[in-house]
Amino acid sequence: MNPDNTDKKSCAGSPGDIRELAKLISKIENDRHGCQQILSDIYKENLGTTVIGVTGPPGSGKSSLTDRLIKEYRVLGKRVGVIAVDPSSPFSGGAILGDRIRMSDHATDPDVFIRSMASRGSLGGLAPAAIDVVNLMKSTGFDVVIIETVGVGQSEVDVVSLADTVLLVLVPGMGDDVQAMKAGIMEIADIFVVNKADKDGKEKLVAELKMIVELNRNKMERVPPIIETVAIENKGTSLIMESLKERGSWIDEKLPVIRKKKMLDQLKHMSIDRIGADIFAILDEKGIFQKWTQELDQGSSNPYKAVSELIAKLKIEWSGQ
Repeated sequence: MNPDNTDKKSCAGSPGDIRELAKLISKIENDRHGCQQILSDIYKENLGTTVIGVTGPPGSGKSSLTDRLIKEYRVLGKRVGVIAVDPSSPFSGGAILGDRIRMSDHATDPDVFIRSMASRGSLGGLAPAAIDVVNLMKSTGFDVVIIETVGVGQSEVDVVSLADTVLLVLVPGMGDDVQAMKAGIMEIADIFVVNKADKDGKEKLVAELKMIVELNRNKMERVPPIIETVAIENKGTSLIMESLKERGSWIDEKLPVIRKKKMLDQLKHMSIDRIGADIFAILDEKGIFQKWTQELDQGSSNPYKAVSELIAKLKIEWSGQ
């Protein structure tokens, strides 16, 4: 896609024009690499936007918690954008639940924008276009951006590269799942949220989290608090808001270091995504995939030989001065 000047103007829109924002996000999802110039033209560094990741296993109440956070920030007069990432169909790539009405209480609020996006098979729990959309929301003046991820378990760690603060939402009755998760997703939490804390097993879950925190205390710059909530009854939300405020103050003190790391993480993700797409396009155009498939089918090659051939023939050189 090579947008003309009219397209750029339309896409840029005013920060308050929700329809223009929705149109541009659709363009990004359908042709991300074709929108690079538009995104570059619109991009503005906005250190005033707070980006919050809400992650955790399915059924933990992430959407209910996100709904409560939206309400709290709106009381403070903040403009809120939400990216709600849905599981996607392995066949069509579309979001299985993408058309459902989320957080319907905010549907008529002009200062709340909620976008459901398909994960499209991303192992990190995010939609491939999530970085672009977060940067777009920051550039167009949102005070708070909340990313609610799929909830795929231990591999759901990409949200760290986007969020200033990650809420890991867990529920009682998980059994040994907490122990199994601690090697991966447990390490990304800035705040542990024990939701549905009115259910049996809450004490056991909190004790396990405290033990995990204690075992990893020497590796942590900041010890994550453990907050008990019942999101559907709005219990514990104020404690989360207090923790988010404290976390924000801590981030402000370390802003140069944190900002540099997040910019590097985003650049790596974006570079790998773009370079990977270009390589696949070249291999497809040259018929290499078809050749490898035939060789694999005939038994004259195997996946490891094919990848070795790719590595041997692929050479990327930096041509800049």
